[in-house]
Amino acid sequence: MNKSWLKKLGPGLLFAGAAIGVSHLVQSTRAGADFGFGLIWAILLVNLFKYPFFQYGPRYATATGESLIDGYKRLGKGVLIVYYILTLTTMFTIQAAVTIVTAGLAANLFGITPDVTLWSIIITLICLTTLLIGKYKLLDNLIKVIIVILTVSTLIAFGVAIFNTNKTVSFTQIIPEGALEIGFLITFLGWMPAPLDISTWHSLWALEKQKDGNNTYNTKQSIFDFNIGYIGTTILAFCFLGLGALLMYQSGSEFSSSAGVFAQQIIGLYTETLGSHTAIFIGIAAFTTMLSTTLTTLDASPRAMERSSVLLFNKKTKLTYNFWIIILSAGTMIILFYFISNMITLVKIATILSFLTAPFYAIANFMLISGKHTPKEWHPSIGMKIVSYLGIVFLIGFSVWYLFNL
Repeated sequence: MNKSWLKKLGPGLLFAGAAIGVSHLVQSTRAGADFGFGLIWAILLVNLFKYPFFQYGPRYATATGESLIDGYKRLGKGVLIVYYILTLTTMFTIQAAVTIVTAGLAANLFGITPDVTLWSIIITLICLTTLLIGKYKLLDNLIKVIIVILTVSTLIAFGVAIFNTNKTVSFTQIIPEGALEIGFLITFLGWMPAPLDISTWHSLWALEKQKDGNNTYNTKQSIFDFNIGYIGTTILAFCFLGLGALLMYQSGSEFSSSAGVFAQQIIGLYTETLGSHTAIFIGIAAFTTMLSTTLTTLDASPRAMERSSVLLFNKKTKLTYNFWIIILSAGTMIILFYFISNMITLVKIATILSFLTAPFYAIANFMLISGKHTPKEWHPSIGMKIVSYLGIVFLIGFSVWYLFNL
């Protein structure tokens, strides 16, 4: 029974694998280091207000049998064109951002070479080969193991940090002021718990799950599966923020913009609480966290570009999954050559782009799930509609606030 229950999970854990990466390991830890527990309100609000738009991905896909990308075309070709352009212009930066963090951790963990550029190439090639050979089924199975390792190690580290701290902990909430603090808040919210375009990826993964000999993966199960992944990402966000707050807040330490040095600092956070003998295990946990994100994003963007290319040009094109995954891999490596020495800048660019494009995905997803293309029984409840409207106002409001404070 338990094995059967676990087998039904999949896209929700892929969502978690894609989400628990830069937003948690980098941004949440840094939020704790810079503001202590002062940004708990931000995690709560952004996870609440983004929730409906992420959930509409698997809900729409399993209720209609088509992806959100197909739905965007139903809203009008212009909506699909906007999606196509947004994805094409952001996917390289997002992939480069997650790859460089993974490379920094690999350089620190394996010690073969400190060259982060070389590690970025190796990791990209390993992920590329894995996806071309194993495709969705391997990704689905692999992510379950990775998520368990990540969750257990993070919860233990956070628990030990609580018992070992001598600091007086304050839960006074902080509203960032000034260009630098506001800029960080937007980057923090941009990828917390993940960029909203992951909702389109989730809809594609849900359809793949149904194709994968699992005809019982229906709408109700897809929402349950999503909720498990979403709740897990939210809990771990608080854990990473807590680690940064307990171990780095007011310590005078700052995170380095170098991927290699940053990796040492992150692993140091864990080993400081669990002991130096745990460094290898913590290093593996942190590395697998980022590897899962690198792997899932490298799979999802080409999958999305292939589907949107077919819909946009109304026919099968040469712009296949294999074509896009090779283009994405090559483009990622080119970007990394320019930003390899400044990881923080690369992450900042990627997260700001994600936040500023979030209102588009929120409005489009809400229109689809509430419209004539979705069976009435799967339309959102009054409560979900209220949260959706508030979420749209929240995302637009923060975007405008950021642009006026540039």
